[in-house]
Amino acid sequence: MNMNMNNMNPNQQNQQNQNNPQMHQNMQTGSVPPKFNHGGHEVFDVKEVLTGAIGTLDLYTMCKQYVKDPELQDILQRQYQFILDEYNITLECFQTGKDPSKPTQSYQMKQGNDFIFGLKPTQPTKPVQSQNEINDASASGFMLSSLKSMASAKTLAALESTNPVVRRVLADSIPNCIEMAYELSIYQNKHHYYQVPQMNTNDVQQIMNSFAPVQGNNQMLQ
Repeated sequence: MNMNMNNMNPNQQNQQNQNNPQMHQNMQTGSVPPKFNHGGHEVFDVKEVLTGAIGTLDLYTMCKQYVKDPELQDILQRQYQFILDEYNITLECFQTGKDPSKPTQSYQMKQGNDFIFGLKPTQPTKPVQSQNEINDASASGFMLSSLKSMASAKTLAALESTNPVVRRVLADSIPNCIEMAYELSIYQNKHHYYQVPQMNTNDVQQIMNSFAPVQGNNQMLQ
């Protein structure tokens, strides 16, 4: 019968550690096995990342029944599968502390990168009152908001991670969240669900020219 370490008294734990040479050596040197090579902040933040990924996957599953546009259906399916793979990769390296069995991939969107600028008159938006009101516009908006939250959570977790593998996996996955969110924002913009206002040319030019490159060498640092 296996004995739970949490249920042992201190003397039993010490005896158990002495019977396990590797664990005893790790306690003497201050090192820990890769499986437990995580700082406290990292554990809580990665937990938020994994929980958020599950929430995003559940949201995509719920939105699927309301999506009518074949283009958005394709985006939803491709992004769902990619998020699911990244969830499994993150979970694996978090639980083992080692390189995952599958490397992180780079998400490739199918959309172009042309935005339609300017505002056109539209009907005011308001919260839906029934499920029948959920459409492609609202579903794509739900998906976009969830991806933005994932990008923020992964950035925070990567900055707090002490385990080098977890940090790298999180850092590599942040651009994928950005790319998927960008794909959805372009989709929304193309269908006039998300309009992008633009400043006048003179104001933009003035701001762009309000900075100048630095001339010189590194003498100050020397």
